[in-house]
Amino acid sequence: MGADWVFLRGLVRESAHWDDFPEQFRAALPGARAHLIDLPGNGLHCQQASPLSLRETMEAVRSDALAAMQEQRRSGTASSCPTNSLTSTAAYQPFYLFTISLGGMVAIEWANRHPEELAGAVLINTSLRGLSPLHQRLSVGIWPLMARIVATGAVAQRERLILALTSAQPSPSPGLIDSRVAIQQRHPVRLANVFRQLAAAARYHPPQAKPAIPLLLLNSLGDRMVAPSCTQAIAKRWGINPKTHPWAGHDLPLDDPDWVIAAVLAWLHRDRVAW
Repeated sequence: MGADWVFLRGLVRESAHWDDFPEQFRAALPGARAHLIDLPGNGLHCQQASPLSLRETMEAVRSDALAAMQEQRRSGTASSCPTNSLTSTAAYQPFYLFTISLGGMVAIEWANRHPEELAGAVLINTSLRGLSPLHQRLSVGIWPLMARIVATGAVAQRERLILALTSAQPSPSPGLIDSRVAIQQRHPVRLANVFRQLAAAARYHPPQAKPAIPLLLLNSLGDRMVAPSCTQAIAKRWGINPKTHPWAGHDLPLDDPDWVIAAVLAWLHRDRVAW
């Protein structure tokens, strides 16, 4: 299982929002190398304008990921710090993508454009235009909460509201709130990038056919942000059996990391002929 894994977050979330999940992931998959890559406009790239094209976002992420893998091989240690140069994939074995929400759309575009680079992809609580209506892709019931999040000036309160939207945990720990506040202060989110990333997701035209790589679809029945039916629609179109968590929220790796890791391990050990 000594493979490279590229981790991609969703809407205006960054690598630090994985918390300690990558460490748990590496412990469960001996030899796995996790590369935590930020989308343009997020995290290390918070001063950039997010592209209005998912293809442009994908190519930027791809460039950073390939550079991170090249740097890891030079240094001999797993890297989570992207650089800006695109490197040849000739030296690499195909690698995996581990993604959530908007990151899943980026993964689909990557698999559509460069399938030879990928061994597979995990898509958590994502959605696609043409398969699900807008009010399911961004659940209409949470629009008032989204407005409150945008309007809230106090960082700690805003992060509490975001967790209320994305997590099914009844009350986040003070340590988690403090961590989220520190992330926002270190890499502040630009309001314009919220709307640019939403626009890119809304405009994206996904492939009609399933990308030619193995896919694991995970979703959560407690997801308030993206309707669980969105994953079901992708699964039906592409003939994939999804795995559904009974209570977790949108941020499934935060709510139940052990369940996610068990699902990935089962998928990796499954007979791949069916894919």
